[in-house]
Amino acid sequence: MPIMELNTSATPFLLTGFVGLEKAHHWISIPLSVVYISILLGNGILLFLIRVDHNLHEPMYYFLALLATTDLGMTLVTMPTVLCVMWINHREVSHGICFLQAYFIHSLSMIESGILLAMAYDRFIAIRNPLRYTSIITNIQVLKIGVGVFMRGFVLILPPILPLYWFSYCRSHVLFHAFCLHQDVIKLACADITFNRLYPVVVVFSMVLMDCLIIFCSYILILQTVMSIASEEERSKALNTCVSHICCILVFYVTVFGLTFIHRFGKNVPHLVHIIMSYIYFLFPPFMNPIIYSIKTKQIRGSILQLFSLSPPRT
Repeated sequence: MPIMELNTSATPFLLTGFVGLEKAHHWISIPLSVVYISILLGNGILLFLIRVDHNLHEPMYYFLALLATTDLGMTLVTMPTVLCVMWINHREVSHGICFLQAYFIHSLSMIESGILLAMAYDRFIAIRNPLRYTSIITNIQVLKIGVGVFMRGFVLILPPILPLYWFSYCRSHVLFHAFCLHQDVIKLACADITFNRLYPVVVVFSMVLMDCLIIFCSYILILQTVMSIASEEERSKALNTCVSHICCILVFYVTVFGLTFIHRFGKNVPHLVHIIMSYIYFLFPPFMNPIIYSIKTKQIRGSILQLFSLSPPRT
């Protein structure tokens, strides 16, 4: 039986920016840098507020902190290679760094889906069973859910990533993006990649799809409960607690399924469209989530105003 040997090829992969627009990379880097800085500031401020404001020490905001942490992680994972390609045209990336980046990108994507599911569960209990909410969604329960979500993401992505270290890459070493993705790397492998092709579809995508379906079903039950509330004011109040989460769900899953659709059925679509869609997927949710919660959540909006001394301290 042949022994698998770790691939120690010294030939690095070459990352790719916007094909055909290489001369404009410096200009393209300006809005990208602004978006990256906005993501870091927006999610960083959210985490700071949840940490220091005792009014935000509730399960709903702890889940939001997990979401902001995941968004920061995704940004910090992709930002270095993207800006290196755009600013100084540094395209080379070693195999080890590339595979590690792909691992974190795909893990954090699954983790974000799991956190949105956990947030839906939190809203489901808060509206369907409000009297028992504090006894069901405790701080310990939030911690257990958070650990479970992160473990699911980091463990389930390992099987397709680990074989990349043993594959040989005798074809072109040019990747299709300014960051490493599993589906790009396996196209360059000179090995049997059947498992790597099937696993993401069967396990990873089905898991994200299941998250989406459970969230959808939970909101149908939430809507049924809200519609049964006699007071119009109470109905409006209950729905308002879900608006921010619904917006984040739409932002995330629309970009996920949009990117998936383009990759699977957009063979005749210009390559530039694929690149733009990938940037939308990685940048739009982390950029929008802090904005959505800052605008639609009264407690966070009040904390932001207090932070910048635009309102008197709350008691």
